[in-house]
Amino acid sequence: MSALIITTNYGVEQDELKKPLEALREAGVPVTLAASEYSPVQSLVGDKDLGETFEPDTLLADAQMGDHAVLVVPGGTINADNLRTDDAAVALVRAFAADGRTVASICHGPWLLAEADVARGKSLTSYPSIATDLRNAGATWEDVELRRCEAEGWTLLTSRNPGDLDAFAPAVVAAAH
Repeated sequence: MSALIITTNYGVEQDELKKPLEALREAGVPVTLAASEYSPVQSLVGDKDLGETFEPDTLLADAQMGDHAVLVVPGGTINADNLRTDDAAVALVRAFAADGRTVASICHGPWLLAEADVARGKSLTSYPSIATDLRNAGATWEDVELRRCEAEGWTLLTSRNPGDLDAFAPAVVAAAH
């Protein structure tokens, strides 16, 4: 199987993109990185300092569920806020959930789940500042390192922040196999 990671071109939290991407590739999982534009994805560290850049493989608008076993939605406040207003990103989350596939999201990334109206009935975690948004979208929010929820016919993996990546990245790899 393979994995699809979606992001905008500016503001993704560096390690929340880099660590799952590297872990998937090291495990031999083919990864497609989809971004808003065909230009380098500029990551940030701590939402403010410039981080590494990443080359997208395709556009969000052209990305398809295909045979991807898992959809990864990294955080970063700016990235997550912009992803939730991107129709293609919203459609991808809905498609993965409707097809019973795994969605993995960390930090502010779960904002996209609320926007896509797939958080209802799920137990999840995120960066604490968006807990109210997720509760208002019908989810049960928990302050835990990694939350796996299989309710509503699909698997959701969530973590709170870059400090949880040691649990999040291996869970993403396991979901892709």
